[in-house]
Amino acid sequence: MLIAAPLLATTALAAGSSPRQAAPITGTGQATFEAIRALDKRLATIGFDLARANRALCDRQAPGTGLVVHALAQYDANPRAAAAHFAFAGNVAILATVDASPAADKIMPDETLVKWGDVAVADLPTATPTAPLIALYDRTAQASPTAPVQVETIRDGQARTTTLDPIPVCRTRFELEISDAVNAEADGEMVQISSRLLEEYPDSEVAVLVAHELAHNILRHRDRLDAAKVARGLLAGVGRNARLFRQTELEADILSVHLLVNAGYPPLAAATFWRKFGPDHAGGWFRSATHPGWRERAARMQQEGEAIAAGRADPKAPPILQQRTVPLDGDWRALLAAD
Repeated sequence: MLIAAPLLATTALAAGSSPRQAAPITGTGQATFEAIRALDKRLATIGFDLARANRALCDRQAPGTGLVVHALAQYDANPRAAAAHFAFAGNVAILATVDASPAADKIMPDETLVKWGDVAVADLPTATPTAPLIALYDRTAQASPTAPVQVETIRDGQARTTTLDPIPVCRTRFELEISDAVNAEADGEMVQISSRLLEEYPDSEVAVLVAHELAHNILRHRDRLDAAKVARGLLAGVGRNARLFRQTELEADILSVHLLVNAGYPPLAAATFWRKFGPDHAGGWFRSATHPGWRERAARMQQEGEAIAAGRADPKAPPILQQRTVPLDGDWRALLAAD
């Protein structure tokens, strides 16, 4: 999987901290490596745009640069081929940059990262392939969202230092899972999207899923579920647990409409996408137990989008955001669209 963060983005092919374990990359040719680069940049761009446009709605912000980074240890199928293709001169390197971001045209792909501010890459943990990437994000995300940062890199044996001027973004890293599964998840700090989704859907539709998962983080659903002592695993779809999960899903649906509008997407983008996506991918007993039906979800997003389009709701100040500090009660039906 790949990690794409507002601060920076990274390739994570086997990240133990992810909601699910990622499949290793088996291809080792140039086409595979460049496909990874393209997918990661696409997700990084979607995530960066949403995190930048909605920073005022986030009570936790991070410095956004638009850098996409990856670690050599992630390419365990053939590290020598990866090292040669991406010109690794160390463990962590620049995979891509988001267009029109602070890093664009200042730091180039295939530069090896040596130091980020006072964080030396050589000092980062290496217990898992993505450990240095996650540690790098966690440490740098704590910096001032607007403070200039000096980034030291190496390319073709030449060391150089570049000063970047970050912009504030919502604190979340975005991670691309290399997988044939249809999967989108959030864990409070990270949003994970499977590569299959990017392969099957255009960016404008992937953005709907990214916005939904980002909404989970903004609304602090992981913390609120933990505070409610929710059970996960097979028990998640039973009784009170299921009601609590359904409440978080609908809250995220509602907020996602506002996040999308703030980033320039049409008010009905979410509802339109779910009517296309839902029939094929929203089934199964477990998912139906923890998530409301896709028709109910689409109807609620339609209602929210229409309210924004008619000027009855302000995407810059969505009332659902107030729930961020309210304990979950499981009353998910109260969030459904009115008849």
